Amino acid sequence: MRRARRIERVPPYLFVGISRKKAEKKAQGIEVIDFGIGDPDIPTPAPIIDTLREASVDAPNHRYPETEGLPGFRQAVADWYGRRFGLSPDPDTEVLSLIGAKEGIGHAALSFVDPGDTVLVPDPGYPVYSVGTWFAGGECHWMPLLEENGWLPDLDAVPSEAAARAGVMWLNYPNNPTGAVAGLDYFAEVVDFAKANDILVMHDACYTEVAYDGHRPVSFLQTPGAMDVGLEFHSLSKSYNMTGWRLGACVGNAELIEALMVVKSNLDSGVPQAIQMMGIEALNGPVYSVDERNAVYQRRRDLVVDALRRIGLRVDPPKASLYVWARIPEGYSSAKLTEMLLEERDIVVTPGSGYGRYGEGYIRLSLTIPDRDMERGLERLDSWTIPSRAAV
Repeated sequence: MRRARRIERVPPYLFVGISRKKAEKKAQGIEVIDFGIGDPDIPTPAPIIDTLREASVDAPNHRYPETEGLPGFRQAVADWYGRRFGLSPDPDTEVLSLIGAKEGIGHAALSFVDPGDTVLVPDPGYPVYSVGTWFAGGECHWMPLLEENGWLPDLDAVPSEAAARAGVMWLNYPNNPTGAVAGLDYFAEVVDFAKANDILVMHDACYTEVAYDGHRPVSFLQTPGAMDVGLEFHSLSKSYNMTGWRLGACVGNAELIEALMVVKSNLDSGVPQAIQMMGIEALNGPVYSVDERNAVYQRRRDLVVDALRRIGLRVDPPKASLYVWARIPEGYSSAKLTEMLLEERDIVVTPGSGYGRYGEGYIRLSLTIPDRDMERGLERLDSWTIPSRAAV
């Protein structure tokens, strides 16, 4: 049966093989501890759920929503950007609702990438940046994220011909999978690079509200000139434990927002209004729920980092994000070590190679599993000794 060529070029989904092996284990009655997927286990705060209960019985919310989002939601996003980052985006022209940031990231490719265009994509990185590019008919130029560069793309290392061909650059800080953060000095370099090469910057900022040790991640849009060249994608999924509700927002240059709106208005019908009202409650509510949640994740981070170091992995505690990114010993591939942990300790972690060529040599562990499961998983790690040699 014929399928579109764009489907054929997409690599196998990262978790397919792992999920199959997990299912085999569970069929044997074996409990598997899953550090793989970054899906918050902490419930959505009660006031946000109460808002949904009330809004869900309001008849106007049972009808099609507008693609751009409720004026009240867009205003709440703009006000939140003002409180959090000192910015004042226009809610009518510089804010757009999203059915979660993933949807907006995927649709951005259809908005700004033509067949044959080059897109600068971080490696390792969230797979939707590259898959969206391919779906739009574009080609990826990979920007290596290396430990020695603090997991930031080296803009000077982008070949001049690639920069000349590129129309879009993807960035993501705090970063998935590495947990790295970027500052305004680096973002200033990005703006200069983008303007010099006529490149649009798409910044995935979904983890700015998951941070530790007093660190406060910045917004790309705080950088002078950023609004001239870019968009920022935000999500309530990680900030307010709302992954299942599918709500996010895009903020940035008005002309780019309008282009993204053209694609969205033709391909989706917007976010249900009752869920947008949840978002208004979340964005306007007290920040203590975020602070309390981050304290839980920070404690888990410290436990995971200590356990990984005890078994001989090299890891720096991340300042932000939901993930711990650990260097594995020489002589192993990330897929091999992942397989060994599942087979020998019934633990799921994610191989770094699943996020790109330059993710090889690392594994990623998520902090979004219940404390009891995490304790059992770390006990299994503590009782494990990595063999001195293994096949790569």
